[in-house]
Amino acid sequence: MFLDGHREETILRLALAQINVRVGDLDGNGKKILTAVSQAEAKGAGIVLFPELALTGYPPEDLCLRPDFIEASNDVIQEIAARINGITALVGFISKNIDDDRPHNSMAFISNGQVQDVYNKSLLPNYGVFDERRYFSPGTECAVYKMTVGGTEIKIGATICEDVWRTGGPVAQESQDGAGIILTANSSPYHQLKWKERQAVLSDTAKRNGVFIAYCNLVGGQDELVFDGHSMVFGPDGALLAQATQFEEDLLLVDIPEADIVVAGETPMTPEVRKVTGLKSCRIMDMGEVGKPMSRIDRPDVPLLGADEEVYRALVLGVKDYVRKNGFSQVLIGLSGGIDSALTAAIAVDALGSENVVGVTMPSRFSSQGSLNDARELATLLGIEIRDIPIEQAHSAMLSTLKDEFSGTDTGLAEENIQARLRGSILMSLSNKFGWMVLTTGNKSEMACGYATLYGDMAGGFAVIKDVPKTLVYRLSRWRNSIGRVIPEDSITKPPSAELRPDQKDSDSLPDYEQLDPILAGYVQEDKSLADLINEGHDADLVNRIVTLVDLAEYKRRQAPPGIKITPRSFGKDRRMPITNRFSP
Repeated sequence: MFLDGHREETILRLALAQINVRVGDLDGNGKKILTAVSQAEAKGAGIVLFPELALTGYPPEDLCLRPDFIEASNDVIQEIAARINGITALVGFISKNIDDDRPHNSMAFISNGQVQDVYNKSLLPNYGVFDERRYFSPGTECAVYKMTVGGTEIKIGATICEDVWRTGGPVAQESQDGAGIILTANSSPYHQLKWKERQAVLSDTAKRNGVFIAYCNLVGGQDELVFDGHSMVFGPDGALLAQATQFEEDLLLVDIPEADIVVAGETPMTPEVRKVTGLKSCRIMDMGEVGKPMSRIDRPDVPLLGADEEVYRALVLGVKDYVRKNGFSQVLIGLSGGIDSALTAAIAVDALGSENVVGVTMPSRFSSQGSLNDARELATLLGIEIRDIPIEQAHSAMLSTLKDEFSGTDTGLAEENIQARLRGSILMSLSNKFGWMVLTTGNKSEMACGYATLYGDMAGGFAVIKDVPKTLVYRLSRWRNSIGRVIPEDSITKPPSAELRPDQKDSDSLPDYEQLDPILAGYVQEDKSLADLINEGHDADLVNRIVTLVDLAEYKRRQAPPGIKITPRSFGKDRRMPITNRFSP
């Protein structure tokens, strides 16, 4: 990609190395970093920028509390630096802090076989899924690096993730001290349409400060989080100049004429920005020659994914990386014939290949023939192995075993849930025997209301659609079928049912999902009160009922397997409510 309207001249070629790393794998991540450095150098780049904490992986969580891990991070960054010559690399790592027990979230500025400087992240996020103040000490100084491109001096600023999000933060200070381009390393987790937030903030920040911004983001799955990549470069007018792919590794190359960087660095700051900066003046480091005259490159436009495809791709990447990075090769899914297990199976096949997905039907006396047929059709469409393990014999035995204990009571939920727990036991037994990871199939609407069975359908290693509301389950299934039919139409159109009693429907226990999901979104994601929800037009009795279900189910959710975050606020790391809680909203 290059900027229009300029004659051929000396340029700075940037490479943004959007890589997929594994937390704690210092040697493996180091090799991946060096491979990307070689690729960037071969493409003529003068500078290659890596994501936040590219060496350690993100988030490293309580590994940051281990001195041996911090020591290893510092040792490996030195080993990496010794092998980098002929190009400048900015690599995220965890650095020791001589003034505090807590280390820094840092970026090494590497050239000529050495770590020339270390920039420490100054703004540490401590909201949502972020706990950086628990682990890191903030940096107190900005950094501007003087470089020479074709005999012309340019200035470059360095920031890490949150540093670039706040008005009057390091970007303002570095641009005030003459930086014409800001390089920012990021590990920004995905949620639906988050790229729009990023693009708006980065565009505004670039325009407000009159600088280029090169934003390199991590890609890949890490436990509940998915990082979507989509690295971007913006011009001083706020225009998007180039963007990398979503949900894939990429090396984004961007050419910027040195004259444009100089002009950007001379843009005067507004009094408003000067007033709110509040940081020390930057240290100015002289880094020597970088960049050279060359023919400019062009890069094809990268189309953005549609809203539903974006979520689907996030789920596929999350499953692929969680399974593979944790040492599993195959997964197991209980197939009910319903839409949740069908969507989960489709995601698993797209992530791992049909040869690595096994489906199991476990019919009881209440299972309909239609559901069994739908499960078998799904397996045929996906090309996966399917096994049939009826539970009637085990179900009868359990009822007989508990007959005396249950004597004199009405048949109800306890008897129904025996079936779910038998199925969970069968799946975990197969997992134990053959080394398959069990993928659970519960959606966010069910998990929110506790419409799930502990040690039953909640039993497993990874909850693929745990953060996907039921209404979105339907949309994703329709989208997946639009590019190739894999989910039976009956699984999508029939009324959802757990089939634990005769003629059971989800609507016996829950309102229609079109009514339920907006209430859940307001209460769970946006922390709206009952009054807020009622004032929005939701039925008061329904709101009270749903809020009560959500609050009572916290103890269940705490015992659920991890699942992929795709909404702005997911259960788990994102939303942390006490189990023992007497507050009544």
